[in-house]
Amino acid sequence: MKKKIGLVSVLMISVFFTHAQSFIHPGLLHSKDDLYRMKKAVATKEEPIYSGFKLFSENPVSQSNYIMKGPMAMVGRNPTIGQSVYDTDANAAHHNAIMWSITGDKAYAEKAIEIINAWSSNLKSITGRDAVLMAGLGPFKMINAAEIIRYSNAGWNEADIIKAEKHFKEVIYPVLKNYAPFANGNWDAAALKTVLSIAVFCNDRSMFEDALKYYVNGQGNGRLANYVINDAGQIQESGRDQGHTQLGIGMLAECCEIAWHQGLNLYGYDNDRLLKGFEYVAKFNLGNEVPFVETLDRTGKYHHKAIARQDRGPLRAVYEQVYNHYVNRMSVPAAYTQLAAEKLRPEGPGRPGADHPGYGTLFYSKKVGDSLINKSEVPVAPAGLVATAHRTTIGLSWIMPVGAQKYTIKRAEKAGGPYKVIVSGLSASKFEDTNVKLGQLLHYVVTASNSKGESVPSREISISVGLFGRWKQMDIGKVRNSGNTQFCDQTYYMDASGTGIDSLKDSFHYVAVPLKDKMEISLRYVPQISSQFSSFGIAVRETTMANSAQFSLSLNPGKSDQIEAPNWHVRFSERSKDGGPIRLINTVENLPESTVTYGRLTGYYWLRLKREGKLLSAFVSSDGKNWSNAGVASITFNNGFVGFFAASGMPNNTIVKFDSIDLK
Repeated sequence: MKKKIGLVSVLMISVFFTHAQSFIHPGLLHSKDDLYRMKKAVATKEEPIYSGFKLFSENPVSQSNYIMKGPMAMVGRNPTIGQSVYDTDANAAHHNAIMWSITGDKAYAEKAIEIINAWSSNLKSITGRDAVLMAGLGPFKMINAAEIIRYSNAGWNEADIIKAEKHFKEVIYPVLKNYAPFANGNWDAAALKTVLSIAVFCNDRSMFEDALKYYVNGQGNGRLANYVINDAGQIQESGRDQGHTQLGIGMLAECCEIAWHQGLNLYGYDNDRLLKGFEYVAKFNLGNEVPFVETLDRTGKYHHKAIARQDRGPLRAVYEQVYNHYVNRMSVPAAYTQLAAEKLRPEGPGRPGADHPGYGTLFYSKKVGDSLINKSEVPVAPAGLVATAHRTTIGLSWIMPVGAQKYTIKRAEKAGGPYKVIVSGLSASKFEDTNVKLGQLLHYVVTASNSKGESVPSREISISVGLFGRWKQMDIGKVRNSGNTQFCDQTYYMDASGTGIDSLKDSFHYVAVPLKDKMEISLRYVPQISSQFSSFGIAVRETTMANSAQFSLSLNPGKSDQIEAPNWHVRFSERSKDGGPIRLINTVENLPESTVTYGRLTGYYWLRLKREGKLLSAFVSSDGKNWSNAGVASITFNNGFVGFFAASGMPNNTIVKFDSIDLK
């Protein structure tokens, strides 16, 4: 009998429903109201918008007679292939789309359409070690241009629109879909803003929700709480340099503007955490001192002991957007962000290349009250629903819809309902359910309401406190932080510390059931991990003691002078009953490019252990269909445990994801 692994300490399943809720267009950086506001202000020479427009209109890429530099079939970054070619054309497409909206001159629309069509028809691949940045920066401009043109009666052919959708989803999105948890947070931020943009342009609600969930609860440095690391506003890259610090926080803000135009107050998430980051960055770059705490990031590669003074002072064109949102849209003070915006005004281009849209004075300038929260419409559904199981309770949190006043939590004992209201009239965007039973699987949705009515439900999330069946989770040996495992949308998330199985005493997080005389366990690694010091896989153990006899089949980074590109390989190893050192049975080197690119575990990989009496066989696969023998051993004990494990290999915890875990 094939048996699914039961719930580990926290079971969390996301079931996505298709709601009637549709996207708002145009709805990326620029809404219909924004475009009208710019057009009207330029016509009446209203300041400071008009000064911003003059600066914008003088840019060589803002001209309807701009001559394209591309297209190309391949672009890449590190090694560079056509990076400036693509980025300049993307800037031109975006600028011409804006110029068309402001002036009504069809020549600008035609130029934007020409550029979008040319690249959509010709670009086939994005390459290089820094492909995520290549795909996350310039294409963001191209998609924003396409969104404006598509929804402004510009005369864009429907067949070309469909081709652009296909291009964004099949060429750009695959590079970004797993974000970049292995890197500094600006990589995640670049991926997030562009995935959100593709989702809106292509009307893909599941993709949109996935990006929002990563923004608020992802495993990488780009998650909001991992990038703005404390209430003082310190940034994950504050100890690196001030250019990248402004880059990352600026791109997270761009995500917020997109969400706002889709009816979601991502700006306000976690008590305006984004604003704390902006105030910290602006204050320091305006010449003031700020507190700094020593920090090790989520990858384990970037350990900062003091704030970086490199690139301090030059302000990037990211402040007008955030100032105008908090101060003029929300009436929330932002003293240092305001000073930075005023110092740059009128804000110019987002240099270098396509790092930022820039020109915030033109794009975002508002008067107090210009953009009052609209409470005359029913709010959109809450998004980014996160569930956390504690020992006896289940915590829920979500992104607030714009204009929502109250929330209702509904719960069911079966996926899809029927739901019962367990609490209504909540004013906060979080809730702790105390009426839960150990091992009970519960399914939640949240709705938002105001005086005009109640929203459609959020995406369903399912979660249980405790374990099902005989599955147990535990920390083996001495670990710096306790581990935890949960199951979400058919994927197992193992949050672990520990040094691994590479010594006399083990140190890792383990989920296991009792060992049988005949058994088979297999799993699939799901990309990507945040720490390239991690090790993980399947383990058969005699006891839960740190020096227990055991066999393990694991993925390991190996020894490498290049922490950015470790030598990933598979080890089948053994520790004897006398508690001696690890003995290597077999090693599988040179993992395929479908699994490892540039030293990163970017693709799926399968592991399997099979026991038949005293014989233990190991297998590996890069596609889940064709399996290769990875070694055979004679098992020296009858009773024990079998399960899967992970260790971060650094002081911080890491998250490793598995799915397709089957036990026979």
